[in-house]
Amino acid sequence: MKRIIFLVVFLFVLVVGLSFALMNAETVMLSYYFGTISAPLSIVVVVSLAAGALLGVLACMGMALGLKQEVVRLRRSVKVTEKEVENLRSLPLKDKH
Repeated sequence: MKRIIFLVVFLFVLVVGLSFALMNAETVMLSYYFGTISAPLSIVVVVSLAAGALLGVLACMGMALGLKQEVVRLRRSVKVTEKEVENLRSLPLKDKH
């Protein structure tokens, strides 16, 4: 069932992408620091969207790695605390009555 849903969504995105490319087939001049290029508008939009998504993932990756390190540190701390609690539970109780 997952494959069928994935296939339907993939085909829908493909059709929407192709219709977008056909509607925006005119060429545009793209000027940047090292020169200019002429490319179809749809390609320029898709490439800039992909570059933005990649930059967003890279920006979030630093935060995700920091959180992952914190999780490792906290798990280590929990293990030490659990071991200490286990040791305290195994001590015999001394009552002075």
